[in-house]
Amino acid sequence: MKPLIKLFLIIAACFAVTFLVIKLSGILTIEQIESWLKMAREASPIYVGSIVALLLFADLFIAIPTLTVTILSGYFLGHAYGAVAALGGTMLAGICGYLLSRFYGEAILGFLLRDEEKRNEAIHTFQRHGFAMILLSRAMPILPETAACLSGMTRMPFYRFLAAWSVSTVPYVLIASYAGSVSSINNPKPAIFTAIGISTLLWLAWFIYHRRHNEANG
Repeated sequence: MKPLIKLFLIIAACFAVTFLVIKLSGILTIEQIESWLKMAREASPIYVGSIVALLLFADLFIAIPTLTVTILSGYFLGHAYGAVAALGGTMLAGICGYLLSRFYGEAILGFLLRDEEKRNEAIHTFQRHGFAMILLSRAMPILPETAACLSGMTRMPFYRFLAAWSVSTVPYVLIASYAGSVSSINNPKPAIFTAIGISTLLWLAWFIYHRRHNEANG
């Protein structure tokens, strides 16, 4: 497990660096995203959906507040269209992360874990626990992109990755976009409670999974 944890932390740290750079530089803030969506809505809902999808796809390369953008998508586009736009961006990000890592991940994996035994151990461990890691990765930012890249690096079968990513992403997007669609400036409670509820539920699931894994390995 240790080689996989090391690999996971290194990849997550790379994504975290982009988050810190954006946060400290003020290049991309929630206020800016909201203003873009407001201006786009005045022109056409298609522009709003395109911005949402592009932002969530860009989350593969730079850390984007996925939950907030998904909630805003529902707020500006309504539940159905907001969910479609957000789902398009998140699914595309995951699939591209998997494919890029599958094609180029072997070299990166060899660089990060030079010891072949540790490299094989990390691959074997992810093959055993990767599905669950993807399912629970929405617990916090950065984890989903890290899990997608690890899936490609360790050559998880694409159908298995796609199944896990879909099960993880679809309910998340549907719930968050619905919360945004029933929220307003005067009543932001549905969005706030949903954000808290999703994070709490996923962290609880992580805790239970980790505890059962430790008990199984006694």
